[in-house]
Amino acid sequence: MSQEIAVVGSPEFTTGFRLAGVRKFENVPDDEKDERLDDAVERTLDDDRTGIIVMYDADLDHLSRGTRERVEGSIEPVLVTLGAGGAGSGGLRDQIKRAIGIDLMEEDD
Repeated sequence: MSQEIAVVGSPEFTTGFRLAGVRKFENVPDDEKDERLDDAVERTLDDDRTGIIVMYDADLDHLSRGTRERVEGSIEPVLVTLGAGGAGSGGLRDQIKRAIGIDLMEEDD
């Protein structure tokens, strides 16, 4: 079974991905993130057709502790955050390492 990319965030954030062909998305307006973002992320995590979840890194601050731990620890689907490099982003290198279990960029001494 092939898996899809899902995008979760504000309509402004998801629009570019939708124009690029991403069909799975959860729009959560900025002024409703504290109330609705957890549910949107949980629905996306529970969807077996989702392989990658894309979020804006600053949106992780709006998640409850339980949902944030679940999404950050998820192997499948894997979380990829984009943005200014907030505290939860961990960097692309760490995200790849978490997703596949090894550090592909590790240098030999």
